[in-house]
Amino acid sequence: MPLVYDFNARALSGTETSLRAFEGKVLLIVNTASECGFTPQYRGLQQLHRDYEARGLAVLAFPCNQFGRQEPGEAEQIAEFCETNYAVTFPLFEKIEVNGVDAHPLFRWLKSEAPGLLGTERIKWNFTKFLIGRDGRVVRRFAPNTKPEELHDEIERLL
Repeated sequence: MPLVYDFNARALSGTETSLRAFEGKVLLIVNTASECGFTPQYRGLQQLHRDYEARGLAVLAFPCNQFGRQEPGEAEQIAEFCETNYAVTFPLFEKIEVNGVDAHPLFRWLKSEAPGLLGTERIKWNFTKFLIGRDGRVVRRFAPNTKPEELHDEIERLL
């Protein structure tokens, strides 16, 4: 049975990264976008990162342009936007697809492990969140409208 650590992803800088680098941490994996109504959630994600990084949380952001073309920028533009507007210091990965035949293997796995409402695997919008335990297994999926601030209790429980 696969674990999150069995996947690789390309960092926004272009470096291929094994998620094994995050082994033993609690992970919050999010598909993000710079021009979405939920984009201000970057602030809450950064706060979670600040609050819990020392205790073993890693927030991992995967920009996605599949929903209303809300992430049109290239890697440098995405990085600059996140740093300038939200002082993001957690890992950002290259823009990916989360649905369809070209969906990143990590997101195919996440969706199969934690289906959404009524069992659908499809991600409905940007800022869908997946919480992963220290054992590398998916604990829970959160809808885009779930604010990062609402995740403190779940994260505390896993830390």
